[in-house]
Amino acid sequence: MKDKIPYSYETILTDRGFSPVESNDKFNSCGQTFVLSKELGKGFYWIYSETNLFVIKIHDFSFHEDYLFECMLPECMSISYYQSVAGHELNPYRRINANCIKTYIGNHNTYKAVIHKRIPIKTIGIEILPNYYKSYLKEKYPKDYLNPYEAFCFIDETSNFPEMLLLMNQLVKYRGNGISAKLFYEAKVNEAVSLVVEHFHKCSQNQKHISEIDKDQIKNVTSYINDHAAYSLTLNQLSKIACMGQTKLKKAFKQINGCTITEYIQQARIGQAEFLLSNTELSISQIAKTVGYSNASRFAELFQRNVGILPGEYRKIME
Repeated sequence: MKDKIPYSYETILTDRGFSPVESNDKFNSCGQTFVLSKELGKGFYWIYSETNLFVIKIHDFSFHEDYLFECMLPECMSISYYQSVAGHELNPYRRINANCIKTYIGNHNTYKAVIHKRIPIKTIGIEILPNYYKSYLKEKYPKDYLNPYEAFCFIDETSNFPEMLLLMNQLVKYRGNGISAKLFYEAKVNEAVSLVVEHFHKCSQNQKHISEIDKDQIKNVTSYINDHAAYSLTLNQLSKIACMGQTKLKKAFKQINGCTITEYIQQARIGQAEFLLSNTELSISQIAKTVGYSNASRFAELFQRNVGILPGEYRKIME
């Protein structure tokens, strides 16, 4: 299957310490498995490709040290599920969250991210190549053709897409081969695109235009949350800062930031907790209170939801 892997993908992997190996029980033998150099970390990267149409990728590895990942992404539409990860994208800067569905548009642009050391990177993703959405779909459905670009841009990142999560898990578990595998993977890619378009239509119907003034107010609220995430922030308090009603604030905030206010606050707190777990000897209970949670159990639950592992496991890995 190695000859089926696009050269650009193989080059990206080999240049970053991965080398091709024989298939193992962790992945389907229909794809190509790569192993990470022991000097850099441990684990595997699996990839299956249908020439000029799509690429399916599974990550299951970790780095010994913080790793700056930088590469020129080919033109594509990507959708992934992050089960476990810790790090930050750098352009623009934002936290990489676990337990979410995330889309990305590649257009020969440079992607930069810092991946935190020792935390397992477990993701499953599909990259839709230009020939799929510019030619394949148009030829197969000439009367109903629609470019899914806007739908992929719309999703960006969401923790509320159970249908896509189910599909991603099916890809991980599948072990068929031959013509069965080809049909299965093609069908799942078609299904994934269908789900993205359907999700876009459902959500966009409920969205309204946001004025430039309201966008600026949401930016003010977002900045305020970034500076005060560890404090008790009430919706009433934030609505006064935004100079808008609570219902309008909630809808506009989610439309602009791609998550609810509560989810945004949680992500900010978890990011601070990661630093404290790695660089201090504070107990988990103390860290929970420092970042804004009076209940350590609740903090642990949210930490696992956002990172993929419990705070105690995170600290052990760091040590």
